Amino acid sequence: MTAGGVPEYAVVVPTLGRPSLGRLLAALAEGEGPAPARVVLVDDRPPRVPEPLDVSVPEGLRDLVEIVPGGGRGPAAARNAGWRRVPEPWVAFLDDDVVPARDWRRALAADLAAAEPGTGGIQARIVVPAPSHRRPTDWERGTMGLASASWITADMVYRRAALRDVGGFDERFRRAFREDADLALRVLEAGWLLTVGERVTTHPVRPAGPWASVRAQAGNADDVLMGRLHGPGWRRRARAPRGRFPGHVAVTLAGLGALAALAAGRPRVAAAGAGLWLAGTAEFAAARIRPGPRTVAELRLMAVTSVAIPPVAVAHWVTGLLRHRGVGPRHGVPADMFISGISGNSLVHD
Repeated sequence: MTAGGVPEYAVVVPTLGRPSLGRLLAALAEGEGPAPARVVLVDDRPPRVPEPLDVSVPEGLRDLVEIVPGGGRGPAAARNAGWRRVPEPWVAFLDDDVVPARDWRRALAADLAAAEPGTGGIQARIVVPAPSHRRPTDWERGTMGLASASWITADMVYRRAALRDVGGFDERFRRAFREDADLALRVLEAGWLLTVGERVTTHPVRPAGPWASVRAQAGNADDVLMGRLHGPGWRRRARAPRGRFPGHVAVTLAGLGALAALAAGRPRVAAAGAGLWLAGTAEFAAARIRPGPRTVAELRLMAVTSVAIPPVAVAHWVTGLLRHRGVGPRHGVPADMFISGISGNSLVHD
């Protein structure tokens, strides 16, 4: 306990050394309320990187910060490396691109003080600033979906006992996708409660390349792993809608069917398949364009990536089926009664 009777907590941040890390640490140092007992920065760059982590630690945190190697094995493994080094009863996981509110420390202390003995984790309220001068782009809308997501470790505090009960994060999730939902379902299965606190954290939209939405389709392989581990009803329990994946399958099959028919010398069948592929692709592109800024650059990007996303999504899904074919289900699926005040999904991807 701190001097004010608030349970002590540690902060764990997996990082690749992005410039946003300095902004996060500055916000933590300047905040009002009880300071963390320690801040563990897990350097998740590959081990072969020789340079030390480039970070400027504010004076107010210099005695609290510890940098530990993560081995470049992904955020799940990095968070495990962090929480297992700390003795505090609560562990606050933050991403290195978020900005806690000025009163975040005080609000977190209030969240912890109000926690019931059976509370295993407390989620923050995430705010994603929208552009004020135009409609958001496709990438910005995807990030804005985090504001209604469940259990995301952009800012999620867990009781160390709950983490110990379930063994922490599953390190088979190598990307920042579904590892948080998997952990939450296992914590619920173990009988703990998950709630939403009052603290607020801002998650700015970070810059992304033109192919970010295509690369995000790798998450479909993680969806396969979720199904293997938690059974066919995992989406309902994790509040993770299927999205457009069934349509991606239909469009991809139509395109492959058209190519196969053309190769077999059946032009009419090929034309029918091509028509279905074109109609499905056009509908997908229009759905992404309609809410966006509709600039020439955005229109061009949506047209190109809407062609690429369906087959890439299906390819990652098939890869997941092959990679995780030997994974068995976990038993003892949590009852819905354990889910307290949570809605949304882990991350939006087309």
